Amino acid sequence: MGMGSNRGGGRVTMSEINVTPMVDVMLVLLIIFMVTAPLIQQGVKVNLPEAKAAPVEAAEKKLVLSIDAQRRIYIGEAEVPVDELEKKLASNAKAQADKELYLHADRDVPYGVVVDVMAAAQRAGITNVGMITDPGAGGRTSNKGKKEARR
Repeated sequence: MGMGSNRGGGRVTMSEINVTPMVDVMLVLLIIFMVTAPLIQQGVKVNLPEAKAAPVEAAEKKLVLSIDAQRRIYIGEAEVPVDELEKKLASNAKAQADKELYLHADRDVPYGVVVDVMAAAQRAGITNVGMITDPGAGGRTSNKGKKEARR
């Protein structure tokens, strides 16, 4: 079968590849991926505004631009300085191919900052900007709103 023997004093080389170690390595890599995949966080955590609108189903992943409460801007998970945003979006292949992105802005970010980011996206050639809100809170009153209503 492929196992070498040393009968008769001559050397016999193995002509088959032993795939068992490669299968073991692949199984270990698969287990590592299965354990770490849920731990990978998508995007930047921001406190989204609440909306009563029904969620829109997206068929494919789109580019997400996030603004956190400290007004830091991220493309995906990479932080981008404000003055380089337009250049980064113009050179982003996904943004230029789709001509759209989703804006994921914290509720505490002033409206003027969001408008400045949208204007930079428009100058970079982005024609469609989707706004991401917190769909889980739609139709509910937050605890903060309840406390204020009681006063």
